[in-house]
Amino acid sequence: MVLVIIGPMGCGKSTIGIMLARRLGWDFEDGDDYHPPENVEKMRAGIALDDSNRQGWLNTLRTRIDGRLERHEYLILACSALKQSYRQILGIDQRTVISVYLKGTVELLEERLRSRHHQYMNNALLTSQVQTMEEPQGGIIIDIDQSPESICSEIIEKLKPYGYIS
Repeated sequence: MVLVIIGPMGCGKSTIGIMLARRLGWDFEDGDDYHPPENVEKMRAGIALDDSNRQGWLNTLRTRIDGRLERHEYLILACSALKQSYRQILGIDQRTVISVYLKGTVELLEERLRSRHHQYMNNALLTSQVQTMEEPQGGIIIDIDQSPESICSEIIEKLKPYGYIS
């Protein structure tokens, strides 16, 4: 089973993913680690990626997801997956690949971005990401206006009906 933690920058995908992986004993991967150098340079310069920039990256992530499913391994993957079409490429089916959307207000996201530094994500990209974000019509949706510990506990509770944890 694979959980894909989705949402715009600043919502806590990596923080929650790492914490959740520790609590569940699953592996964690950050989708940002798989961007090709040309994507990294664009984002560092504050240039939003378009669908063609994301295609190869999403295909790489899909290959990683498929490998985990084939080996019956558990994975938590942090990936913005802003559009439904991106989630389809990733194979999110809400059965074996489940999305967890970390939802927050623009004001909260901006506040969080002011207190962090990302290796290449330019904070100016937030507006583009929020405008691009298509809310999922399934999976798990979590309000991020709470502590990371509370968010993880809520995710774990909402995962129980899927049958992957007790």
